[in-house]
Amino acid sequence: MKLLQQLCELQGVPGREEEVRDFILEQVKDHVDSYEIDPMGNLICKRLCEGSDRWVMVACHMDEIGFYVRYIDKKGYVRVQAAGGFDTRNLFARRVTINTRSGKIVGTMNPGGPPIHIATPEDRKKVPEVKEFYIDLGLPAEEVKKKVRVGDPVALNQDFVEIGQYVSCKSMDNRTACWTGINLLKELTQPTQNIAVVFTVQEEVGLRGAVTSAFTVDADVSIAIDVTLACDTPGIDEEDYISELGKGTAIKVFDSSMISDHGLREQMIELAEKNNIPHQLELLPRGGTDAGALQRSRGGSKAITLSIPTRYIHTITETIHPDDLRATLSLLKAYCEAPVQ
Repeated sequence: MKLLQQLCELQGVPGREEEVRDFILEQVKDHVDSYEIDPMGNLICKRLCEGSDRWVMVACHMDEIGFYVRYIDKKGYVRVQAAGGFDTRNLFARRVTINTRSGKIVGTMNPGGPPIHIATPEDRKKVPEVKEFYIDLGLPAEEVKKKVRVGDPVALNQDFVEIGQYVSCKSMDNRTACWTGINLLKELTQPTQNIAVVFTVQEEVGLRGAVTSAFTVDADVSIAIDVTLACDTPGIDEEDYISELGKGTAIKVFDSSMISDHGLREQMIELAEKNNIPHQLELLPRGGTDAGALQRSRGGSKAITLSIPTRYIHTITETIHPDDLRATLSLLKAYCEAPVQ
């Protein structure tokens, strides 16, 4: 899990994925036939299959939810704009890093208002909005304004840890997919179609990198690799689990951005059964992946998502079972090396 740790601890909010992209490129450049970085910042890596004119695009988004500096007040407190979806109940008392033009600065983020010792009962019930949070850099206002400017990206801080059978960190969404894409390129020996693994940008703010890269690749089949909810935790009915940790890769049937191609879904199930790859089927009532954009871009393509079950998505404690991650890689590799249907 060392590679996954390295990926998760990198910082790459939407629109500022270059730290992640540079790391991935170093990992894969000797394992591809060609690569390019498009104008939007997507990293497109290709493995060719001699004699084939078919293309499979595998989309693995690099960005993580984060913020941008929107205002610095007269006391030097920094206010932020969210880039991605946050439940603000998970943002209290967090350490963050502001990536400035002169380097990284660590601060603490809290909502404005009284601490619990002097808060009223009504104060304690209130759920603040993102605009109420501020970052304290522990510096005089003049120094903050010299170092930080509006538009600087802000990422949450969290170390990668092992918890029992699981691993946990920020940005499992979607560095698990980056891990999968890197290892696919390293391990793929005999692809039966041309493969383009695209490490996409700005997925968390509208699947944007997937839209543009779909035109570049012009794929016949599109596969997004992403996380999905694992709600197998207290307080949730079993019928609402979506997926469960330790039960294998989740083959997506449906989410609010797309319905997976029926033929692809059946082929994935068949391959998983044939190769004894643990798997489960996933229906996600809200949320989407790059596959939703890939399915509808240009003239469209057959599309599906393979998901890594993840607890506590869009928090700094996103948690996965490594076996589910390996199952996702195994099924993706089996598809890329299977006879074309």
